[in-house]
Amino acid sequence: MGKEPDKNKNENDGFDPYSFFKLPENDGKNSGKDKKPSSGAPKSFFWIILVAILLILGYLNIFMRSGKSNVIDFTEFKQLIADGVIVRVELSSPYYTGYTTGKDEEEVSKSLFRSMSVSGNDGTVFKTVGLGDSDFLKFMESHNVAYYGDAQQGSSIIPYILNIILPLVLIFLLYRFMFKRIGGGIGGSLFSAGGGRSTAVSEGQVSTRFSDVAGVDEAKEELVEVVDFLKNPKKYTDIGGKIPRGVLLVGPPGTGKTLLARAVAGEAGVPFFRISGSDFVEMFVGVGASRVRDLFKQAREKAPCIVFIDELDAIGKSRMNSMASNDEREQTLNQLLVEMDGFDAETGLIILAATNRPDVLDPALLRPGRFDRQVVVDRPDVKGREAILKIHGAKVKLAKDVDLAAIARTTSGFAGAELANVINESALLAVRAGRKEVTMEDLDEAVEKAVAGLQKKSRVIREDERRIVAFHETGHALTAAFTPGSDPVHKISIIPRGLGALGYTLQMPEEDRYLMTRKELIGEIDVLLGGRAAEEIVFGVVSTGAGNDIVRATSIARRMITDYGMSDKFKNVALSQKGGGYGTSAEPQLVREYSETTQLYVDEEIARVIDERYNRVKDLLTEKKSLLDYIAGRLLEKETIEEKEFNDIITAERNLGLPVDSQEAGV
Repeated sequence: MGKEPDKNKNENDGFDPYSFFKLPENDGKNSGKDKKPSSGAPKSFFWIILVAILLILGYLNIFMRSGKSNVIDFTEFKQLIADGVIVRVELSSPYYTGYTTGKDEEEVSKSLFRSMSVSGNDGTVFKTVGLGDSDFLKFMESHNVAYYGDAQQGSSIIPYILNIILPLVLIFLLYRFMFKRIGGGIGGSLFSAGGGRSTAVSEGQVSTRFSDVAGVDEAKEELVEVVDFLKNPKKYTDIGGKIPRGVLLVGPPGTGKTLLARAVAGEAGVPFFRISGSDFVEMFVGVGASRVRDLFKQAREKAPCIVFIDELDAIGKSRMNSMASNDEREQTLNQLLVEMDGFDAETGLIILAATNRPDVLDPALLRPGRFDRQVVVDRPDVKGREAILKIHGAKVKLAKDVDLAAIARTTSGFAGAELANVINESALLAVRAGRKEVTMEDLDEAVEKAVAGLQKKSRVIREDERRIVAFHETGHALTAAFTPGSDPVHKISIIPRGLGALGYTLQMPEEDRYLMTRKELIGEIDVLLGGRAAEEIVFGVVSTGAGNDIVRATSIARRMITDYGMSDKFKNVALSQKGGGYGTSAEPQLVREYSETTQLYVDEEIARVIDERYNRVKDLLTEKKSLLDYIAGRLLEKETIEEKEFNDIITAERNLGLPVDSQEAGV
């Protein structure tokens, strides 16, 4: 998106040195993206010159007050006159200055600046504080001392600048700097601490359209009415209908909530105000509420327009059962509630907000009249992922053999942002390999990088550890191959990846799954335990490599008992209370609501299920010991086994051997 030119400023205007002291104008057009960046060089040069001038004036004042001058007592001053040391006296206020050499009046005026030099030609100078003695003049005449009066002692403007103006300027600059550092308002001015921090994009400047958004067709349909109302409000008001005042976009991170909001503004062709929930809250109480008022004031002046508040949960958390009170956040929320309930929907002011934590929002925000409509922006299905990959793939050069549909099938559960990252990573990998186009190899590697982490080919592993890793990963793969309902194995590798992963078995679902049966959950536990079971069968000992597998298997077993009601004793009973997810205001309960006896049963049942499944997996891999050794040997030799090669080995085994009994025991 291009930057919006500043129409109120002439490009040929010179630098105004006094613009630093002007209060910033809050016109609602301050946009970090749309405002022209101003060069800081002229301002820096101006302040350097100003500081240099003040320093020079200060040194001049110091030299004018110093030199070869000695402030002495008035009695000593008179004694020097009586002794003939002082031959000429300058009478001024408050000092009397005595000189040891005589000069004419004209020569004195010419040597004014030389008198400031320590090495001047006026000889030694003596000063004393004049006491206004009327007999002093007669005393000087009696000793033939020349005297004269001086109405001004140096320049009176220098002490005035140094003593009054300079401290005030320094105090003003200090306060301005402090308020700018703590985020006080537009431009960081001392007097605009409550100013808005929204990014305003003028009408027609938003280039995003609904065609740029894919994978969320249902959400786009929900927002069509908002766009139509902003374009043709009379069509709705004539029949008596009212458009929703607020639309709340909820969904996991990276699913395109902000992109959808920009697309609505782009389709409607209206001004777009964007601000994050955290931008409202500052260290000063009342600043957030002031910014809310400022934001809605600007929006009303630009109506019809769209106000988009990102990360609404930063200021909209529920005020009920709050363990710690935050007056600033609550005042900001109260002001937001008042503003949303105080404007007329017919003006065309639409509030869009996004959050991935709708379960913690205050119920007052979600009631009709504020956020009337909640639009779920969920992760895309396989068709949506393919459409997203096509949009981002159009921006890079793809080889002819690239199959985006296949990539969409292997990226189940990926959000839009993750798919965009896959395309970008594949382009970077192609450049790293010296290719001019992105190939399927680059895309597959980008998917693996997103799932398993960065490949670490340079890590040196001992041979005995490589053998343990090879049999561990083969145990996972074999268990998956002979467990009905398990996701197919896409790749087995003993190349280290990510944080501490010495190898990985990559399983990719063939299609999206939204429900899992008890049998499928048991199968998932079996696959996770296959690695440790293989280690024990081959080496007789177990290693720490199965730590993450055990954590995941235990979590699945615990959820089966506490969340899904899949235990014998608590059949169809949920022991834990959780929030309803997207689209509800129920808060999750952090304290368990069952007894110690029940907790003991849960722990014992988890241990029983895990032990039972582990024994079943050991029996399976013991029966397939020859196949386990063969695949692990191939893995040690090649480091990576692809899906086709693995399936060919399993097919040959099934054709020669007998089917494996995979009936699981009850939970």
